[in-house]
Amino acid sequence: MRNPARILVVDDVADNVEILRMRLESMGYEVVVAEDGEQALERVRETLPDLILLDIMMPKIDGLEVARRLKADTSLPFMPIIMVTAKTTAQDVLAGLEAGGDDYLTKPIDHGALIVRVRAMLRIKALHDQITVLNEGLEKKVLDQVDELERVGRLKRFLAPQLAQAIISAGDEKILENHRREVAAFFCDLRGFTSFSETAEPEDIMDLLSEYHGAVGPLIRKYEGTLDRFTGDGMLVFFNDPVPCPDPAVRAAKLALEMREAVARLIPVWAKRGHTLGFGIGMAQGYATLGRIGFEDRFDYTAIGAVINLAARLCGDAKDGQILVTGRLATAIEEVVEMEDLGEREVRGMSRPIAVHNLIGLKT
Repeated sequence: MRNPARILVVDDVADNVEILRMRLESMGYEVVVAEDGEQALERVRETLPDLILLDIMMPKIDGLEVARRLKADTSLPFMPIIMVTAKTTAQDVLAGLEAGGDDYLTKPIDHGALIVRVRAMLRIKALHDQITVLNEGLEKKVLDQVDELERVGRLKRFLAPQLAQAIISAGDEKILENHRREVAAFFCDLRGFTSFSETAEPEDIMDLLSEYHGAVGPLIRKYEGTLDRFTGDGMLVFFNDPVPCPDPAVRAAKLALEMREAVARLIPVWAKRGHTLGFGIGMAQGYATLGRIGFEDRFDYTAIGAVINLAARLCGDAKDGQILVTGRLATAIEEVVEMEDLGEREVRGMSRPIAVHNLIGLKT
């Protein structure tokens, strides 16, 4: 509400208008006037007063109809209306209040009553304006929170929840744009899954994948890996992007060992159902190009490069229970992991042999 408050006086009798103007201006208020109902409606939209003193008996449009129209206009802010009437019956007062009046004064207007009612209505106006501002702030906050939840939801499709939240908190998704970074790439899949899927019922395949993903998914979150994609039983995870971490290779190794144990507990259960399956993992460390791909309704975050292909090739070469890693990654984790040196191997798609190690377990 402005200071001083602006009050619109509406009355078709000039003497009444002048008396109210003098009294209100002596109290420090700004006063605007209207001579009839039509002019009152115009003045309201022109001046947006903080309070209206509205005479009921007027030509053209009476005060009751003016009040009804003003209260029905949702484009106008809240403006308290004091109905001014020469009639003092309860029926007349009620008619004014039902039309939209917030209070009333009877003619001749008592100066004391005028002061009390004007101040009371202006206090209500001030409180209403404060609540409106608070509501607008609350609405904006809620909309911002909804937007944040939607953004977090989108990011959680391929990031650990804590990483998604960190990106949102930073208020910047530029780190999801195309860039180059060194990562530890992790690829795993089930041995014998293709043969199994060729003969099994679709419902059995979905149930098995649900058990498999339910066992390994929480582990990816635990080690804050970035889940690139599911490819049936295959899964690509990488570390050190989009949020850098100090020990990507160690995290990848610990994830691999825990994931192997988790799937090992499922394999006997599947065997009892007649499903002969195994599990293998391949890991490599190197530089990749990473970023968001897709279109407006569906985005994914992916990594492209030789290091990703190498991890996938090692996964394909791994026997049941093996975790094959490149020599570069092995060097980064040798202080925390027991490994078996398998020497150099020819790997499909690689121009020269690759040093390969098999992870045994964590050092005690």
